[in-house]
Amino acid sequence: MNTTVSPRRAALYRMVTNTHTCPFGLKAKDLLRRKGFSVEDHWLRTRDETDAFKAQHQVKTTPQIFIEGERIGGYDDLRRHLGTAVADPKAVTYKPVLAVFAIAALMALAASEAALGSPFTIHAARWFISFSMCVLAILKLQNIETFSRMCLSASFR
Repeated sequence: MNTTVSPRRAALYRMVTNTHTCPFGLKAKDLLRRKGFSVEDHWLRTRDETDAFKAQHQVKTTPQIFIEGERIGGYDDLRRHLGTAVADPKAVTYKPVLAVFAIAALMALAASEAALGSPFTIHAARWFISFSMCVLAILKLQNIETFSRMCLSASFR
């Protein structure tokens, strides 16, 4: 008696061109394989091919995943289908800010230890504030265009 179970089959349609590989398609492929699926990986190699696929299936985005012939949807839909948590894009999170302050605190303690022989000095507190402001400024500079528009709109209210 053969007790081997054949893996469930999934078809993945994702954009893969010479200049772009869809990151969500890669993530979907990886998730499906980790969940034990046999994946038929269909590459959409041109913008025209991608647009034709989206029109045919009446979808707005790729990748699109089909499991046993049933369209599941995109990457987030796949995660929901498999019972994996999906982050709420509208949810407020303070993790990045907490990470900035934690790193700045560690830098300040290390600088104080290196310069003064003790991590817990008044200089460490001052350096913490300085390092925090520098790292926050660097984060703002990641998207200078948005930052400058935000400053302009705030000054003309």
